[in-house]
Amino acid sequence: MTIEVAVVYHSGYGHTAKQAEAVSKGAASVEGSKALLIPVDAVERHWDDLSRADAILFGAPTYMGSLSAPFKTFMDATSTLWFQRSWKDKIAAGFTNSAAQNGDKFSSLMQLATFAAQHGMIWVGLDLVPGNNSSTGGLDDLNRLGSMLGAMAQSNADQSAEFGPIASDLRTAEYLGRRVAEAALRWKGGGLAAPESVLG
Repeated sequence: MTIEVAVVYHSGYGHTAKQAEAVSKGAASVEGSKALLIPVDAVERHWDDLSRADAILFGAPTYMGSLSAPFKTFMDATSTLWFQRSWKDKIAAGFTNSAAQNGDKFSSLMQLATFAAQHGMIWVGLDLVPGNNSSTGGLDDLNRLGSMLGAMAQSNADQSAEFGPIASDLRTAEYLGRRVAEAALRWKGGGLAAPESVLG
């Protein structure tokens, strides 16, 4: 069995592109998974790829406490697909980057999760405990920014993408990509059982 994982992203200055590449690398590392990177400015050539994809990861920088405008334009362009329920039951996840440690990135991940829910998609968060939150923790920890809803990264505002996001943030993004691909394989293969309370 094989799956296709699409990573749709916008990157203003290259930092979020590095995060997207790490997500794609993680997804592609799973046996039976094929990953495709799609920048939003090229999405018009990839609607069919998104239609075929078993999972879609959404990523954008957080600007002014919200997703970047080019990514929001992409979201709005999916309204016909929403009406047709074209992405219903696809696996979804999200990632974002900002200059500040917090930067209100959670609000961007909430936007992405709501967008996925609007499309009837199945959202996958991080299952990593927060890192860098104890006397023995540090910047090298996975999930160092402590997000459960999706992968967060931080890049200094005065440095190019050559210097950020840092390695642990990229490893966290890679972990999310791998987790989504594994979830998509289980979902497609019928390996996810309904909770007992639903089965009655």
